[in-house]
Amino acid sequence: MMNAIVKKVITPQVASQLRSSFVRSYSTVAPKEIYQQQQQQRCTWLNKEERRKKKVTVREAINSALEEEIERDERVFLMGEEVAQYNGAYKISKGLWDKFGSKRIVDTPITEIGFAGIGAGAAMSGLRPIVEFMTWNFSLQAIDHIINSSAKTHYMSGGTVFNPIVFRGPNGPPTSVGAQHSQCFAAWYGQIPGLKVIAPWSAEDHRGLLKAAIRDDNPVVCLESEILYNYKFTLSPESQDKDFLLPIGKAKVERQGSDVTIVAFSRIVTQCLEAAEILAKEGINCEVINLRSIRPLDTETLVKSIQKTNRMVTVEEGWAQHGVGSEIAAQMVENAFDYLDAPIERVCGADVPMPYAKNLEDNAMVQTQNIVNAVKRVVARK
Repeated sequence: MMNAIVKKVITPQVASQLRSSFVRSYSTVAPKEIYQQQQQQRCTWLNKEERRKKKVTVREAINSALEEEIERDERVFLMGEEVAQYNGAYKISKGLWDKFGSKRIVDTPITEIGFAGIGAGAAMSGLRPIVEFMTWNFSLQAIDHIINSSAKTHYMSGGTVFNPIVFRGPNGPPTSVGAQHSQCFAAWYGQIPGLKVIAPWSAEDHRGLLKAAIRDDNPVVCLESEILYNYKFTLSPESQDKDFLLPIGKAKVERQGSDVTIVAFSRIVTQCLEAAEILAKEGINCEVINLRSIRPLDTETLVKSIQKTNRMVTVEEGWAQHGVGSEIAAQMVENAFDYLDAPIERVCGADVPMPYAKNLEDNAMVQTQNIVNAVKRVVARK
């Protein structure tokens, strides 16, 4: 019955009028205008995202990570020399003592072996201490607790005792502080089973890796850079989140390339990117990998890169012998030998105690030009 009525009402003439009316009403908004509206909406969204991005120093990134983790978990506390009322030797802990008080932000005497031992014991008892060394050079006073009291505890207890502790502070050479304050400890601690060792570069690295380290049930060595503390990086909205974590043991490709792979960690990533820009002008396309983690080492990412570029240069601030670059070279020979078209080059600090004189110090430290020269050797260009 209904179909019959419809057939009578919608005659061919009526149907034609309806089609014409539909086309006229739809065509009032042209495809170009629709596209412009969509682009305007997209730009509005992008502008909101851009506004949510934030430029911060590495110092501020570490400070925010510490504050959020101490606030999140009542078991977390920070201890070290001058971390409380003085706001930290490098102002990393600025404002934390005012907010959390002396039970959570603990000033210690100048005795690394003492407060590292207290931290290891507190971790075994269920707390989550963050132990700050004014410099990793001073960790030599506490190395027994880092290795014997922390790294080996879980294994020696048959998996029954955990040691969730973070040891952190500036590592590697700053400037003008002489031989006893300028060592890189990545290779020292990267050898030890039971430790995780991270070496962040950007503000995002420092936030994500430090927060992950604090939440980890294993002892973690966090190697920072005094020179990086003042560097500014852009934090994405995602990395500003209180639960933003980066996986320990995963490297990041900071720059895609096809001719050679440059591998580095911590501050020296900046100089690798500078070298890559210089080399790009000469037609050499470099891939730059930021290790982020020394132990575990992300061999998978390195192998994938060598399969693409067939050449590699490793860069570190420490000494060459038994260094991080040596381990990477060995891993590549074991896992990617057939893809190598040239020997792996290592760029390292000079094999001497760090000189104090500025001209000698400059020659002992890795410079951007050293990286440029190494890459040219690897790709056989003068």
